Amino acid sequence: MQNRESLKVPIQSNNEIQAAFGEADIHLRTIEDSFNVHVQMKSDGLQVVGDDSDGVHCAARAFESLLHLIRTGQRISAGDVRYATRVAKDHTNAKSKEIVGESIPVFSKHGAIRPKTLGQRRYVEAINKYDLVFGIGPAGTGKTYLAMAMAVAALKSGKLSRIILTRPAVEAGENLGFLPGDLAAKIDPYLRPLYDALRDMMPTETLDNYIERNVVEVAPMAFMRGRTLNNSFVVLDEAQNATIEQMKMFLTRLGFDSKAVVTGDITQTDLPLGKSSGLVDAQRVLSSVDGIAFVRFSKDDVVRHELVQRIIEAYEQPSQNDTPDQ
Repeated sequence: MQNRESLKVPIQSNNEIQAAFGEADIHLRTIEDSFNVHVQMKSDGLQVVGDDSDGVHCAARAFESLLHLIRTGQRISAGDVRYATRVAKDHTNAKSKEIVGESIPVFSKHGAIRPKTLGQRRYVEAINKYDLVFGIGPAGTGKTYLAMAMAVAALKSGKLSRIILTRPAVEAGENLGFLPGDLAAKIDPYLRPLYDALRDMMPTETLDNYIERNVVEVAPMAFMRGRTLNNSFVVLDEAQNATIEQMKMFLTRLGFDSKAVVTGDITQTDLPLGKSSGLVDAQRVLSSVDGIAFVRFSKDDVVRHELVQRIIEAYEQPSQNDTPDQ
């Protein structure tokens, strides 16, 4: 009879077991099914058993990652379990503490905000280290949300005195000059996602007070022209829709004691035909400049519904049939 592989994962309390296994053992079944292993309860921990050594080690690594989250006060979601299993397969040498980052000192309605993937952890570390960071990758990877959380944390700690959030105001082929309403009504739909994220991180009354005092400013990118942004945390979102000229204008606004994060997805550029993306150009021009960090996200960093990752994978595949159905 073939010897089965076995590996022990230390547990500190029964509460850890309950949290790691999930309601009705749903997380446990996910890990067992993913790696074709069986998990046994022992007095001093979990015993992971299986026929395949790699599967046993990966399952143990996935549990270690979840336990690390639990021990830092995090609630485990189905998304956390899916990511832990995915990373355990793809990064067999990664330690559990390397898979997720420490919490950002900002709380949302769902608890402490923290990097949930390796890419997100590198992103947050880069923002802490560099004054200018580019976060480039597909939708759903947390580029904008984490940047805004870092901005709120910097404001609360007193490191910086202002937050400025901006986007190009021309998206999806629509020009503000052709939209009905006054300026505020025109720009509001473009900036609404930024307001929504801020309201997830602070009470509405606090945000309204910050906006009234100009501590927090949410404005179209065109409003940055001619300004010098001192002692500010500036986030440029949807930067793939900035032209080369707009990008250069924005990057040269950065003043003393300021930090800027530029986010975008170069696969979703909405610029008119013939206009080049300033984000694509910035990658080429600035990639070797000291003091600037580029963090590139992949489908593995998607933290939305698991279908989003599959959709991104599907679009990344070369077309099987370039001829549409007749």
